Amino acid sequence: MSKPAALLQGTLYLLILKILDLEPRTGWTISQRLRQMSNETLQASHGSLYPALHKLEHEGWIRGEWKESDTGRPAKFYSLTRAGRRQLRVETANWTRLSEAINGILESA
Repeated sequence: MSKPAALLQGTLYLLILKILDLEPRTGWTISQRLRQMSNETLQASHGSLYPALHKLEHEGWIRGEWKESDTGRPAKFYSLTRAGRRQLRVETANWTRLSEAINGILESA
């Protein structure tokens, strides 16, 4: 099965917010969880993941905090903010509307 090279613009933000809704994670563990939850279909390169994390942090939807990781090394852990939870609901509703519209077209074509 082919793997998409890039996610639709904005989709990565939605997926990151959803993954962080479960628990705080580092960038690396967000990437691993994305692959795991999508059955190895979706992946985000460092070149797209970290700019997305910075954008979400700048928007105030996530917060980054340096902590000691399980390995004893410092790592930045990202968590969802209250504003991020609201944005997750908005983004989820938008995605649902978009995917229903696309499915409607595909089923009628």
